Amino acid sequence: MTDKEFNECVTTCADNVYRFIVKNLRHEEDAKDVVQTAFEKLWVNRAGIQAEKSKSYLFTVAYHQMIDHIRKKKRVQFAETLGEDSRVIDRPVNNIRKLLEIALLRLNDTQRSLILLKDYEGYTYEEIGQITGLNESQVKVYLHRARLQLRNYLVKPENVL
Repeated sequence: MTDKEFNECVTTCADNVYRFIVKNLRHEEDAKDVVQTAFEKLWVNRAGIQAEKSKSYLFTVAYHQMIDHIRKKKRVQFAETLGEDSRVIDRPVNNIRKLLEIALLRLNDTQRSLILLKDYEGYTYEEIGQITGLNESQVKVYLHRARLQLRNYLVKPENVL
């Protein structure tokens, strides 16, 4: 990968990688650090990376950096952030996005990452497997379970009404 190809990768992928990481970490400064580290690793290893695979490489590095960050900081405690009073009554239609965010928080880290990679970023099962280190059938199974969990939460009467 040349310097010019690296700069093109930064221009085209920076927002997507940042959005993916910040949706998982829910902390902007930590997400910026993770994304910066991912781009730094891409820069250091650019000689061995083909330009057409740079986006996949970048997402893979960012994903692993995010997991390492979560493990080191142990900052993300989803059960505590939801709390007892997370149930919302009389949701207006404009709170559907908030409801979906709460539903995503109920998933474990792997399931949430898979949902974001597949449904938000549009990666294929094979690409997601490469990014996360899972095989294609595991990705399909975990995604199916995550979607079932999302559906079960989203169709509860107290969440719909």
